[in-house]
Amino acid sequence: MSETTTDAFRVQNLHKSFGELHVLKGVDMQFPRGKTTVVLGPSGCGKSVLLRHLVGLEKPDQGSVWFGQQRIDQLTESQLIDPRRQIGFLFQQGALFDSLTVQDNIAFPLIEHGVASGAKARAMVEHVLHLVGLNDKINVMPASLSGGQRKRVALARAIVMQPAVVLYDEPTTGLDPITSDVINELIMKLARELNITSIVVTHDLASAFQVADRIIMLYDGRVELAGTPAQVRQSELPVVARFLKGKASPEELAEIQS
Repeated sequence: MSETTTDAFRVQNLHKSFGELHVLKGVDMQFPRGKTTVVLGPSGCGKSVLLRHLVGLEKPDQGSVWFGQQRIDQLTESQLIDPRRQIGFLFQQGALFDSLTVQDNIAFPLIEHGVASGAKARAMVEHVLHLVGLNDKINVMPASLSGGQRKRVALARAIVMQPAVVLYDEPTTGLDPITSDVINELIMKLARELNITSIVVTHDLASAFQVADRIIMLYDGRVELAGTPAQVRQSELPVVARFLKGKASPEELAEIQS
């Protein structure tokens, strides 16, 4: 990623539809390098679709996606290999391989990309397991781990390639409040100690306000507000205020009353 721009990512006029469903509707966003940006919004507003565009898993119908100074939405799969090496991705469900040990799960991208194998790969795995506090789980199978531990192993795998950016897709979904707090603390720890740019998509208000330097509110495929956590809390925009208060709109309530 080029060092001559202050943004790790930016998207411009991004549109994406699936059939007749228009998911992203002219989205413009900037994600500053070295900061934690949270994309906050209700389920189905387009957050995860946006994240998939940042790693080239989706192609926009219109608009552009930039990684530093490189436009990546027009790259082929082979051309995306190098940018993806610089991006870690924490999938919503962890996406661990159940047939592999924790060590082999974390080492998978190292071997797949030809970065390391053998003793060097094990040393890199041990290092990231130490960062997430799971040194003693290196030889166990994922089935023996709790939900929170599986997320932490998946996070270790996301950072083992020493990425410049980590993308988090609903990192606290399905976790209890205490385990969610552990994951949030890890996001902040890694951003601080490794100088990682973090992009977190979530509908979890507590998580968003805990980890964010900046929050972008996405609603119905459009950006409603972008600012600091304090600015978002103080917003008087109806859509933002309803989401923060957990209040459905009259139109949404009408759907269940008709």
